[in-house]
Amino acid sequence: MKDYYTAVSTTGFSNTKTGEEQDSQEIQIKMTKTVRRWEVFPGKNKFYCGGRIMMARQAGVFYLTCALIIITSGLFFAFDCVYLAIKVTPAIPAIGGALFIFVMATLLRTSFSDPGVIPRASAEEAAEMERQNEVANPNSPGTYRPPPRTKEVVIKGQVIKLKYCFTCKIFRPPRASHCSLCDNCVERFDHHCPWVGNCVGRRNYRYFYLFILSLSLLCIYIFACVLTNLILRAQEDNFLTAMKDSPASVIEALVCFFSIWSVVGLAGFHSYLTASELTTNEDIKGTFTAKRGQDNFNPFSKGTLFKNCMGVLCGPNPPSLLDRRGHVVPETETVSHVSVGHAEKDANMVISHHEYYGSTHITTQKTNNIGTSTNPDRPVTVVTDETPPEGIKKRDMISYQTPDGTINNKVPPISGSDH
Repeated sequence: MKDYYTAVSTTGFSNTKTGEEQDSQEIQIKMTKTVRRWEVFPGKNKFYCGGRIMMARQAGVFYLTCALIIITSGLFFAFDCVYLAIKVTPAIPAIGGALFIFVMATLLRTSFSDPGVIPRASAEEAAEMERQNEVANPNSPGTYRPPPRTKEVVIKGQVIKLKYCFTCKIFRPPRASHCSLCDNCVERFDHHCPWVGNCVGRRNYRYFYLFILSLSLLCIYIFACVLTNLILRAQEDNFLTAMKDSPASVIEALVCFFSIWSVVGLAGFHSYLTASELTTNEDIKGTFTAKRGQDNFNPFSKGTLFKNCMGVLCGPNPPSLLDRRGHVVPETETVSHVSVGHAEKDANMVISHHEYYGSTHITTQKTNNIGTSTNPDRPVTVVTDETPPEGIKKRDMISYQTPDGTINNKVPPISGSDH
């Protein structure tokens, strides 16, 4: 983030006493700050690399996921692959390396991307929506009922309800839901996954599905290779000796054994959801389950299992609705300070749009021909509108500064005269 500072300094001279040092009369510093949109994002997310990486705020389990995958794979490459490449085939470490790279790539793509967050309505948009949805109260003329909080749309003959989000001030699109952990409305919301440290939605679901699918294959592959390694070593002596010779293989086998059941089961469940064009949220709630006396179906299904799978895996990825690296309206701060000796700033000074235009007061000191101006590029002049009459000294005249930086002097009203 860059900060731009523009300093404007104007000074005047006060000679109330002979030989007194010249004091600073005004120092005005105007600071204009450029802010990116991700810096003021209202959701509970963390951003890295200038807003390019977006994650949930609670990402501790994500680091555990990375550690389990990297450590287990590292032990496999360091101990088992060396032996199997010699005894079986050199293709074993190559296949394992390709699976590991694919797993980590899909994991990071899922975790670091925008899942499909819907921007919140601005104050003006929310007020306009409230105004449009106002409903007159027939029982009490001149009053209005609270606006409805649901809308209905028809998709392929199926009635879909759009719920109003009180946090984001919008009617959520079909299949969208508000994540309580990230505090965002997400398009085609599937679920919030702590293992990847992000929500799973429209923009990153395919990468999540490919991640758990490839992770299942990697677990099965490592488990099979570890058992092969132990069996080949056991043939030379016995199984206990093989375990002592390769203790890392035992650790890998235990990790993969307990991971296979959950990871493979999760991959199977999401394969069913992908083939049915459903989300985890819709399946748990039974959104499109046939209800009593109603024919309910999924209007988003493409008709066949193949088309549904191709739509999820090969369909176009929509662009992000968040302009994370865009600029917001610059925030301007103005700091004004007037110092004449130890006197405080004149209470009569005029401030308009955070600009200091000087003050109107009766001076008791000599008026210098050098005035003060908030515009350093404009020459400063002193204009006397009228010549003071006899008996009126210049120091008693009213001196004020106009917005264009000109110093004007006025003769004060004198009792018993027409001035």
